[in-house]
Amino acid sequence: MLDSNYFHYTAATLHCDEVSLEKLAATFGTPLFVTSRRSLIESCLTFEHAFKELPHFTCYSVKANFNLTVIRTLAELGCGCDVNSGGELYRALQAGVAAEKIIFAGVGKRADEIAYALQSGVLMLKAESLPELRAINQIAGELGKRASVAIRINPNVTAETHPYITTGDSKEKFGVDEAELAELFSLFSEFPNLKLVGLDMHIGSQIFDPEYYVAATTKLLTIFKLSKELGFAIEFLDIGGGFPVTYDPLKPATPIERFAEKLVPMLRSLGVKVIFEPGRYLVANASVLLTRILYKKSNHTGKQFFVVDAGMTELIRPALYQSHHEIQSVKLHEKTVVADVVGPICESSDFFARQRAIPAAEEGELLAVMSSGAYGAVMGSNYNGRLRPAEVMVNGSEVKLVRKRETLEQLVENELF
Repeated sequence: MLDSNYFHYTAATLHCDEVSLEKLAATFGTPLFVTSRRSLIESCLTFEHAFKELPHFTCYSVKANFNLTVIRTLAELGCGCDVNSGGELYRALQAGVAAEKIIFAGVGKRADEIAYALQSGVLMLKAESLPELRAINQIAGELGKRASVAIRINPNVTAETHPYITTGDSKEKFGVDEAELAELFSLFSEFPNLKLVGLDMHIGSQIFDPEYYVAATTKLLTIFKLSKELGFAIEFLDIGGGFPVTYDPLKPATPIERFAEKLVPMLRSLGVKVIFEPGRYLVANASVLLTRILYKKSNHTGKQFFVVDAGMTELIRPALYQSHHEIQSVKLHEKTVVADVVGPICESSDFFARQRAIPAAEEGELLAVMSSGAYGAVMGSNYNGRLRPAEVMVNGSEVKLVRKRETLEQLVENELF
C-alpha cells in the first residue's frame, strides 16, 4: 500500500519521508530495502494507544524483521521481543533489549538454545509440549536455575488466512492441545525446576476478523480459570500476534482499534499482565524493496514482462504465499501496462506480480515493491549465488545505512576445501 505519509510522490518522484528513492538507489545501488523510521514509530504508538486501557506488555516478534536498527527503534519505544531461536535472541540482545523483556518461543528449541535463554535471564520460555517441559526442567536443574515458563495452548481455532500461516489449528505442529492441558498441569509436580507463570496462544497471521481472537481468548480464559483452581499463580496471558496490515488497497486491514474493542473488556480485570506479540503489524508497511528494471520483453502471445534485478531471494512472499504487494514506479507515470513483474532467479515462481496493471516505466527505471518490511530481508537467501541487499533507514531527511550489501567474498567465507 502506498503510504501517503511516508512513501509519497514529490515533484513526480517517489520519496521516503523527505528523501528521493532515486537518490537512494544512486547512492546505495539496487536491490535495496528502504525503511521509514517514522512509520515504525507511528505503527507502534497506534498499537499502544489502542490497548492503553489494558495492563499489557508488547513484545515485538523479531521473526518479522530482525534488522538490529529496527529492533532497537522499537525497543526505545518500550517494546520487548519475542524470539524463536538462539540467533534471534542474540540479535535482540545485541540491539540492546534487556533480557528480562525477552520471551523465547519456538516449537523445536535445542538444548543449547534453552541453556542460552536461561543463562541470559529471559522473562520466560514458552513450552509447546510435555517433552519440551522435561528438557527445560533438566537443563534448568543442571544450571542451578528455576525456569519461568509459559504453556503455548493450541485453541483449535482455524482462522481464515493462508494455510501456511495459520497456527491455532490442532492439525498444525504448534502448542499443546487444549484437551491435554489438565493432565499436563498435573505433571508439574514432577518438574521442581520449573515455575508456570504464563499461558499463551497464537492463532496465525493476517487475521482480519476479531471474532477469531474472541473465540480463542474465550478458550484461553477457561484454561486460565482451571490453572487458578489448581493453584498456579499465572502472571501473564499471551494473546500472540497476527494482527493484519493492508497489502492490497482493495482489501484494507481491519483497524487495530476493532480488536482492542473486543479484547480489552475480556482481559482488563483479570489481575494479570497481557502480552501481545505484533510483528508484521509494526514493520510491514514501513519498508519498500527498491528494484531496477533490467529488461522489458514480450512473448509470441503479446504477454509483457518487466524483468527486474530483485527476486524471490529478496522477497519470497509472492512465490511462497501468492501474496499481493503493490508496485509503484519511482518516476510517476500516468499510463499503465498489463505485465508480469519477474526477477532473475531460475524459478518460474520468481515473480512479484502476474498480469497486473503496472506503471509504464522504461528499462533502467526504478520500481518500488511496497509493504516489504515484514518477511522480506529476513527470509532472504543466497540461492543462485545472490548477494543479500543493503538496507537503509530514513528519518525525515536523514539516511543511515543499517545493513551493508553482501560481498562475493562473504558468499564463500565459511566454506572449506
